[in-house]
Amino acid sequence: MEFVSPEGLRLDGRRPKELRQLKAELGVLQSADGSATFEMGNTKVLAAVFGPKEVEQRSQMDSTKAIVRCEYAMAAFSTGERRRGSKSNRRATEISMVIRNTLEDTIILELMPRTQIDVYVQVLQADGGTRCACINAAFLALADAGIPMKDMVASCAAGYLDSTTLLDLNYTEDSGGGPDVVVALHPGLDKVVLLQSDNKLSIETFEEVMDLASAGCKAVAAFMKEQLLGHVSTMSVAQAPPPGNT
Repeated sequence: MEFVSPEGLRLDGRRPKELRQLKAELGVLQSADGSATFEMGNTKVLAAVFGPKEVEQRSQMDSTKAIVRCEYAMAAFSTGERRRGSKSNRRATEISMVIRNTLEDTIILELMPRTQIDVYVQVLQADGGTRCACINAAFLALADAGIPMKDMVASCAAGYLDSTTLLDLNYTEDSGGGPDVVVALHPGLDKVVLLQSDNKLSIETFEEVMDLASAGCKAVAAFMKEQLLGHVSTMSVAQAPPPGNT
């Protein structure tokens, strides 16, 4: 299969260094302290945050900082295919740990000792880049919950197919057998908090792919910042007293 045409276009019409369309919405669940949906192309994720709250198992309580629990799941209808249980469970456990570690590096845990923060992330529709979308959705849900953080965290992936570096792979590209690199970044601090690669790459190619993924993270961060500012503005208008009642 040819992933990049002679005209330099990918299967979905994008240029090699072009992100898929991004969409986000905050405050989508009334039952959660914070919630958000995040879309990267046809991949759609829902995140919900509960806390900070009292630690449920006192043996896990940390007197110096909050603890973070994370649960990742894929909706049964997310891929249109029936998934095998044991393999799906192993992947869910691994991605839950990746998201939790990334969030622990982002949240100022020391401000909330003896508490826990629960983060639930569910993939509603999967078309590649699910762990990146999950991290982005979780960040927005944490922000919606008012959880203090060191910086924004944004995630994006890049890969290498047809001797071309590609940003933000969809499922077809991700299944093409080429290597990909997942990055999560604190853009304000310019600090990498997650770096995963599923294949071997030459140093030169790895640096090129990582640089592109990092640039994608910064573009995602800029988009999420716009969404957060818009959400805050909308909330301010909604909470403002009607004219004459000041």
